[in-house]
Amino acid sequence: MKLSVLDQSVARAGVPEDQSIRDTVALAEHCEALGYERFWLSEHHSLPTIVGTAPEVLLAAIAARTRRIRIGSAGVMLPHYSSFKVAEQFRVLDALAPGRIDLGVGRAPGSDQRTSLLLNPDPRAAENFPRQVMELLAWLRGEDAAGHGIRALPTSATRPDVWMLGSSTYGAQLAAHLGLPYAFAHFITDGEGAQHSLDVYRTHFKPGVIDRPHAAICVWALAADTEEEAWALFASRERARMDRNQGRFGPLLPPGEAEREYTEAEQFPRRELRRKAMVGDARQVAQRLQALADELELDEIAVITWTWDPAAQRRSYELLAGAFQLVR
Repeated sequence: MKLSVLDQSVARAGVPEDQSIRDTVALAEHCEALGYERFWLSEHHSLPTIVGTAPEVLLAAIAARTRRIRIGSAGVMLPHYSSFKVAEQFRVLDALAPGRIDLGVGRAPGSDQRTSLLLNPDPRAAENFPRQVMELLAWLRGEDAAGHGIRALPTSATRPDVWMLGSSTYGAQLAAHLGLPYAFAHFITDGEGAQHSLDVYRTHFKPGVIDRPHAAICVWALAADTEEEAWALFASRERARMDRNQGRFGPLLPPGEAEREYTEAEQFPRRELRRKAMVGDARQVAQRLQALADELELDEIAVITWTWDPAAQRRSYELLAGAFQLVR
């Protein structure tokens, strides 16, 4: 099983937001040295918790600072954009890092409705998602998807690998129909619907861009040198999730400031969050990740980790790299 990384450039209380972008670049370099397969970036807009708004720009910086690791988007929210322009952007990225670029695409807005309309004034843009994906594939193959003698440049001997992302059966069905690799957003649903979506993907898969199904999930996990330390660090993530359930968004708080009184109504979701959380020392987290990979018959897992302290985040990835004996 391959092990990869997803990072979102999370905002942190008391730290300038632009520092999170620079920390993401540094983390990519660190994870390459540790032997991870790929490093992916998400796209969110006008969200106080996540400042990773332009993966295509950030990927260029990471391409210049890395040499081996695959880098990509998880994902570009395609309904916001022209598929032709996205093809051009990722063609340029592939020129900077030949054969290392992943173009993960999704249908979700990555924002609220008002922000989505600023990105694309068409309120029904998401309905065109399947057509956009097919156009995107054609542009990346060097074909004229518009039929007017237009090509997405620059051309080269390599091209980005397209992935379908999703948190429901919609993306799984489209990935199966087009013969694309598929990644399920386990960290968004806490695993709900993962097995069903992966079953749909494998059952309906038809050879297309790839010859056989390639299934991955993006899962939240946090390892530390001791289980006690890991749960103390988890307080930041726990507070962010519980606040989100109440419609409150803000930068990630330091563990020592993250504690608050939880209402009676919040106790059950809090217990469920802790029960499902992959938190502990390296052995404990690695065992749970491997068990999940076996249960879902995965080809790959991308791990996402939120901590207020970047050093704790880097240490978590170090510990998991050691536990899985990644080759440097």
